[in-house]
Amino acid sequence: MNLKLKLKNDKERKTEKEKVEERREEVLSRGRKFKYPLQYAKHKLVINTVIIAVVGVVLLVVAGWAALYKFQDMGDIMYRISRVVPVPVASVDGEKVRFSDYLMTVRSSLTALDQQSAFETKEEDFGAVEDGYKRQALTQAERLTYALKLGKELGVEVSKEEIAKAFDEHRKVGGAERSEESFLKVLNTNFGLDKDEYERMLYLSLMRSKVEQKIDTAAEKVAKEVEAKLAANGGNFDQVRDEMKEKVEFGATGGLIDNKNVDGGRSGVASSLKPGEVSGRFLSSNGDGYYFVKTLEKTDTQVNYVSLYVKFTEFEKRFAELSGAGLIKEYISLPELGQ
Repeated sequence: MNLKLKLKNDKERKTEKEKVEERREEVLSRGRKFKYPLQYAKHKLVINTVIIAVVGVVLLVVAGWAALYKFQDMGDIMYRISRVVPVPVASVDGEKVRFSDYLMTVRSSLTALDQQSAFETKEEDFGAVEDGYKRQALTQAERLTYALKLGKELGVEVSKEEIAKAFDEHRKVGGAERSEESFLKVLNTNFGLDKDEYERMLYLSLMRSKVEQKIDTAAEKVAKEVEAKLAANGGNFDQVRDEMKEKVEFGATGGLIDNKNVDGGRSGVASSLKPGEVSGRFLSSNGDGYYFVKTLEKTDTQVNYVSLYVKFTEFEKRFAELSGAGLIKEYISLPELGQ
C-alpha cells in the first residue's frame, strides 16, 4: 500500500515537472513568435534604408551631372558644390581642369558686364555675348591648369606670402590706398568675388607667370641681348628697336601720364627713375614678359617714358601644340570664338 502510494506520488511529482517544462516551453515559444518577426523587420528596415540612400545619392549625382554638364547651370548652388567637389570641366594633357575655376572666371566676367551700365545689348544678342565669355573663361582655365601641371613637374611653387603680397599690391592699383574691407567690397560688387576666390585667381596667375618665366629660355636670351645693347649704346631705345626688330616691342607714352597708370608696372618703375635713367629688366605685372623703361621726364604725379618689351612665347607655343595634338578634352559643349 505504501509502495503504491509512493509510486503514485512520484508519478504526480513527475507530472508537475513536465507541466512546468511544458509551460516554460510554451512561454518561450510565444516569445519567439515576437522576437524573430521583430528581427526580420529590423533587418528589412536596414536594407530598405540603404537602398533608399543609395538611390537618393545616385539621383543627386545624376541631377548634378545634368545641371553642370548638360544644362551648364552657373547658379550659386552648383558653383558652391563644384568648389567642394573637384569635378572636372576639361582635361589638359591628362590634368583635370576644375569646374570651379571655370565657373569662378565666367561668373566674375558676367558680373562685371552686368555692372557696366553703359553696356546695352538686345536680349536676343545676350546669349552670344554670354557664350563668348564662357569660351574665354574655359580656355583661360585650361591654360592655368596647364601651368599648374608644368609647375608640379618643374617644382615651381607659389607661397602664401607671395599671394598676400600680390593681394596688397592690387589694393593699391591706380594709386588708391584702399583698406582690405573696402577692396573686398569692390571685388564683390564689381566681380562677385570673395577673398578666397580672389586669392585663388592670384595663385593661378602667379603660378603661370613663374612657369612662363622658367620655361622661356628664348625670352631670357633676348632680354640679356637687350641689356647688353642698352649698356653699350648709352640707353638708346630707338637703336635697340631698329636692330632687334620683331624680337622686341617698342612703346612710348608720347607725353606725361599718371604715374599710377595701369600699364604692366612701367609707369611705377619709370617714376622711380631720374630723367635719362634706364631701368634694368623687370617682370611685367601681368607676368607675360620682361620690360625695360627709360624715363624722359616726370613730375610729382606724372611721368613720360619709352619702353622695350620682350614677350614670353614658349608657354603659348606648347599649349597650342597640345591643342593641335588633341590633348585638350572638354566635357561641356561651347561654341568657338567667332562662330
